[in-house]
Amino acid sequence: MTPDDPAEERADAARNRARLLEAAAWLVAERGAEHVTMHEVAQVAGVGKGTLFRRFGDRDGLLLALLDDVEGEFHEAYTFGPPPLGPGAPATDRLTAFGRALIERIADPTDLGPALGRQIPVERRQASHYGRAFHHHVSSLLAEAGVEGDHDLLAHALLAFTDLETMDYLRGERQAGTERLRRTWTDLVRRVTGADAR
Repeated sequence: MTPDDPAEERADAARNRARLLEAAAWLVAERGAEHVTMHEVAQVAGVGKGTLFRRFGDRDGLLLALLDDVEGEFHEAYTFGPPPLGPGAPATDRLTAFGRALIERIADPTDLGPALGRQIPVERRQASHYGRAFHHHVSSLLAEAGVEGDHDLLAHALLAFTDLETMDYLRGERQAGTERLRRTWTDLVRRVTGADAR
C-alpha cells in the first residue's frame, strides 16, 4: 500500500482515534476529568493537536466520545445481560433495575461514566449516543409495561430524576443517601406504571 491509499488513511485515523481515547482515559483516571486539557491529551497520545481537534471538534466532543466508549459495558448489561436489568424480566422490573443501577453508578466516585458526564453540558449529554440510548430504553420499557400516555415525555420525566445535576444536589445539599434515592426511583416506577393496580 502507498501512503496515499485511502484504506491506509482510514487505518491511521482509527489508530489515532484509539490512541487519543486511550490517552484521554488515562489522564481522566490519573487527574480527574475536570483537569484534562486537549493539549495534554495530544501530548500523551503523541498526536498533533490539530488532529485531535479535527477528530473530535472540541473538548466536549472528546469527552463525549470517551463517554460513549465507557458506557458500552452498561449498555451491554441492560440490553443483553441477565435479568432483571437485561431481557427476561417484566418491563417494570427492568425499568426499576435500570434506574437503581444508574443511581448506584452516580454515587460511585470510581465510575468513569458519571465523572465524564459531569464535565459535559447537559444538552450535549442528552443528545449524545448514550443519552439517546438511555431515553429509548426507558421509553420502550414504559410502552412494554402498558403505560398509557406520552412515552417519550414520560421517559424524559423519569430520567430527570437520575440526571447528574439532580442527583448531586440531592446527595449533597439534601443529604439523600443512595438507598433512599434508589427506593424513590422504585416508588416512581411503581406509580407511573400502576404496578400496584395489577
